[in-house]
Amino acid sequence: MTPSIETLTYRDVAKTIDHSLLRPELDDAFVDAGCRLAAAYDVASVCVRPADVVRARAILEGTAVAVGTTIGFPHGNHLTATKVFEAQRALAGGAVELDMVIQIGALKSGRDADVQDDIAAVVEVANGAGAIVKVIFENAYLTDEEKVRACHLTEAAGGDFVKTSTGFGPSGATHEDLALMRRSVSPHVQVKAAGGVRTLDALLAVMAATMLDDFKARKAGLGAVGSQAEPSQAGY
Repeated sequence: MTPSIETLTYRDVAKTIDHSLLRPELDDAFVDAGCRLAAAYDVASVCVRPADVVRARAILEGTAVAVGTTIGFPHGNHLTATKVFEAQRALAGGAVELDMVIQIGALKSGRDADVQDDIAAVVEVANGAGAIVKVIFENAYLTDEEKVRACHLTEAAGGDFVKTSTGFGPSGATHEDLALMRRSVSPHVQVKAAGGVRTLDALLAVMAATMLDDFKARKAGLGAVGSQAEPSQAGY
């Protein structure tokens, strides 16, 4: 069944949303207000800049809103050791979700082992702290074949989500990309849309993009297939 106002609860919708606070010009007051807004609406998480993790964790302590941050953002071509250090500091500050960007140039060069190792290194750090890793592809720069390879490498490396984009690239999520990514990973890997999801209708459409695959997986006894959407407000 296609998701609709009639079939979804408020919490169903709220818990698909990550509230992004990533733009470089946001001041402390804006970040604080954004975290409080996320708590008021009980969304899934906030995704803040690494320098804001400790502040966000303090504001959201005791709420059901998770704190996430970015790794290797927004271009992905940091050294793996740098990404690992970023991840360690973020986790120590209270982040429980890490949105890392793949080594885009390495993927396009066919250096798949390097891409997988880069993801796996961050996943290892996150797993040790009970955190999750959302792996960003920046699909605007990739061919469909490269997107599929990125999905396979993410799953092999233990990533929890595949994510369409940073929101700072030329374009954001498309329904075609979401369907392609959903087909290219197993049911336990979730799919996340970022950029361009600004209205309820757009959010429902993102949810519908994976709903039928979710149904098929559950019927086959494979468990739930997830999707998330990240709104553009204040971040993307």
